[in-house]
Amino acid sequence: MSKTLFYIILGIITVIAPFAFPAFQTQLATLWLMIIVAQSWDMTGGQMGYNSLGNIFFYGTGMYVAAVVTIGLVYPVGEYTGAAGGGIYTFTPDEYFLGMALSIPAAGIFCALCAFIIGYVTFGLRGPYFAIGTLGVAIAGGEMVSNWDWIGGGQGISMPSYPYNFDQFKTVIYFLYAILGIALFFFCRWLYQTRFGAAINAIRDDEGKAEAMGIHTMRYKLIAWAISAFFVGAAGAISAFQLIHFEPLETAYQTINLGIFMVVCVLLGGKGTLWGPVIGAVMFHVFKELTWNYFLGWQWVALGALIVVVVVFFQDGLMGYLKYKRPEWFGIAVDTKEAKV
Repeated sequence: MSKTLFYIILGIITVIAPFAFPAFQTQLATLWLMIIVAQSWDMTGGQMGYNSLGNIFFYGTGMYVAAVVTIGLVYPVGEYTGAAGGGIYTFTPDEYFLGMALSIPAAGIFCALCAFIIGYVTFGLRGPYFAIGTLGVAIAGGEMVSNWDWIGGGQGISMPSYPYNFDQFKTVIYFLYAILGIALFFFCRWLYQTRFGAAINAIRDDEGKAEAMGIHTMRYKLIAWAISAFFVGAAGAISAFQLIHFEPLETAYQTINLGIFMVVCVLLGGKGTLWGPVIGAVMFHVFKELTWNYFLGWQWVALGALIVVVVVFFQDGLMGYLKYKRPEWFGIAVDTKEAKV
């Protein structure tokens, strides 16, 4: 099967999935969210070798940027959040869709700028210190927002409700995630084949040698993290509309949930590969949904066991395992002839 035909088949499946399985539209939308955050994380964690535990900061920030932009176009944000979370306010369809159209790219751009600013400090750290530093950024972001009354503080903030049928709303959210996820995949597919992709791979393999070869490592690190932050922030903006009401610590800056899940997805599928984060996200999401439905009360135990198994036995993920067992699938020539003595 050619790659073009393969992508066409996947595209057809993507389009018909929410209509073929209408009862699972929310789960399918969440699957696309997992693909987006996993592939975004792999851009720095897998391709560049900087394992961040703070990418959830951009997700939560994207949610709040979406809320501020959407609400601010119509009402004073401080008054809106101070009146029972905006329950007394209404939005026309035009106001709702204008807010959605502007807030999603705005969230991505704002998070990319945040990545540039934060990166100047955090990229001075390497290895586990970088991971811990970025985790601290995510925790600090959640605490700061939870104490900021102008955007709702600890009680959170409410988005305007979808003006039409709720079933239609779920379909719209699904396709917003799907479009963003597809755009991210093909962008990464192109990016990793360019000089930029070779540069961040060189940073991963040996940053010292990359600098000695004349690669401006800080510039590449900042740009890579900004690109990753853009897509995570945009996904967070879509999530804000999907959830309607969200809180800073439990929903937006959920470091122990989505912040960890995105890393596990990449580890499960294979770091530093194009398809690894996608396959890992699918596998992890299916596993999570099954344990949540059939092992309620034990789901965290099951997820913890999965993480241990992956880290101990499949450190290269599924793609790394398959590349070792079936190298011919990846275009790697293997000489099966016995060496002559």
